[in-house]
Amino acid sequence: MKASEYVEKYRPQYHFSPPSNWMNDPNGMVYYEGEYHLFYQHHPQSTIWGPMHWGHAVSTDLIHWQHLPVALAPDHNGMIFSGSAVVDAHDSSGFFDGGSGLVAIFTHHDTVQASETAADAGAGTTSRTRQRQSLAYSTDKGRTWTMYAGNPVLSDESIVDFRDPKVFWHAESSRWVMVLAAGDHVRFYTSPNLREWTFASEFGKTEGSHDGVWECPDLFELPVDGHPHERKWVLLVSIGDSPDCPEGSRTQYFVGDFNGESFSSDLADDEVIWMDEGRDNYAGVTWSDVPAEDGRRLLIGWMSNWKYANFTPTTSWRSAMTVPRVLTLKRTDEGIRLYQQPVQELSALREAPLGWSALAIGPDRPQTIDWEGKAFELEAEFELAGAAEFGLKLRKSGSEETVVGYDAALEKLFIDRTASGESAFSPAFAVRHDAALKPDGGRIKLHIFVDWSSVEVFAGGGRAVMSDLIFPDDASQGVELYAVEGQVKLISMKIYPLASIYSRQAVSAGQS
Repeated sequence: MKASEYVEKYRPQYHFSPPSNWMNDPNGMVYYEGEYHLFYQHHPQSTIWGPMHWGHAVSTDLIHWQHLPVALAPDHNGMIFSGSAVVDAHDSSGFFDGGSGLVAIFTHHDTVQASETAADAGAGTTSRTRQRQSLAYSTDKGRTWTMYAGNPVLSDESIVDFRDPKVFWHAESSRWVMVLAAGDHVRFYTSPNLREWTFASEFGKTEGSHDGVWECPDLFELPVDGHPHERKWVLLVSIGDSPDCPEGSRTQYFVGDFNGESFSSDLADDEVIWMDEGRDNYAGVTWSDVPAEDGRRLLIGWMSNWKYANFTPTTSWRSAMTVPRVLTLKRTDEGIRLYQQPVQELSALREAPLGWSALAIGPDRPQTIDWEGKAFELEAEFELAGAAEFGLKLRKSGSEETVVGYDAALEKLFIDRTASGESAFSPAFAVRHDAALKPDGGRIKLHIFVDWSSVEVFAGGGRAVMSDLIFPDDASQGVELYAVEGQVKLISMKIYPLASIYSRQAVSAGQS
C-alpha cells in the first residue's frame, strides 16, 4: 500500500495495523539479525475472523513496519492458531545444518470425525475440534517457512482448548520450555530439540480468574526494582470473553518462581491482578531473543476485545496493536507488581511540543487548549487541590469527547467513552471503567497516547495502564482540562503531535 492509502477513517497513524482484512493476536514475536518480527492472527480474505493464517511484518525500530507476505497458511493439519517463535542459535532442532535460524511453534486447529480420535470413541458425536502443536522453520530470516514433516509434535486429545504455545530457552536447565494454555490452566513441557516434548507440570486450576477460557500465556523473568540479584518470574494469561463479565476479554498476571519445570505463584489463590484495566489490550505477549545489551522485556497486545472485535466500524481492515511497551517489576505496598512504559522509540515521531504550566482548573474555569489534533502524545502532572474529579477531555467536539479522569475520593483513574463517537455496533462499548491509582506526593502524573481510533493511558509511572478503542468523528479534535466540585492545579502539560509512520519517506525506504 502507498502512504496515501493509509488514511481511511479510523486508520491508526502510529499503531501497527494490517494493510487489509482481519487481525487479532500477536504471534511469533522474535528478534533476529537486526529485525523485530511481528506475526499475527490473520484472515486474508475477510475483515471478520475466519480461517487463521500468520500475517507477518518486520521492523528495525518497533515503530515503522515492513509488511511481508503471509508466513503460515492452513494445510492438511488445520488452521494456524497462535504461537511463538525462537532463534535456534545452536541448531538444537537439526533444521539448520549446524547454523542458526528461526523456529515457529504454533497450534494447528482442525475439525475431525469422532471416529478419528480416541477421545471420542463411543461418545456418540459426529465431529469435534482438535488442537495440536506444530513447527515450521525458516533459513532466510523469516521470509519463507517450511512446515516440519513430523507435525504435530505435541497432542493431547483429552483437552479441547489446547493451544497458544510460548517457548523459550531455559539456560539453567539447558533445554527448551513450553507454556501452553489448556482450558482452565496452563501446562509446562520441556524439550532438548523443539521436536520432542515431555510434560513437566501444570498451574492455575485453582488460581486467578476463571471468568473465561485461558489463552495466550507467556512466562519470563525480570529483576525487581532493577536489582539483578533479586528476580521474579511473571506468568501472563489472557482470559477469553464471557457473557457474564462486562469487561470481556483481558489479561491477568501472576508473580512467582519457576525452576525450569514448575511455576509457583506468590499471590493468594483468589487474588487477581489485571495487566491493563482498559477494555482493549488482549493476548499480549513479549518478544523473544531481544539482545542482552538491550535488556528490555518488550510486549505488544491486540487492541480490541472479543465482545465486539468483529463489529468495530472500520472498512478495509480490522484491528490494531497497542504501542509496544517495556515491562518492569517494582515493589509496592500491595506486593511486587508489573509496570509498563511505552517504548522510547516512539519519541522519534514527536513534532514540536506545545506546553502549559501553573494553571488553576475549576468547575467555572475549564481550560480549552488552543490546539487540535487526532494523533498525539500528552504528558500532564496535576496537584490535588480539593477537586472531587479532574482530568482531560480528548478528541472533543460539541457532541463527542473521551474523558481521561481521576476520582480523588475513590483514588481511581478512569476512561469514560460513553460519548467518544460511534458505539452502536455493541452495547458493551460505550462505558466508563477505572483502575486504582494512589497519588504520589499529592500529585497525579498521566502519560497519554491518542491515535485516530484509540487512547492509551500510562499513569503513576506505569503502575496503572488503560488501553481503549474510540471511534470519534474526524472533526472531534479538541482538548480540554476540567475539574468538578473544587479545583485542581495543572503543574505542567506537554503535547507532542506525532508524525504518521506512513510518511512518504518511510514508504520510499521500504516500510510499505
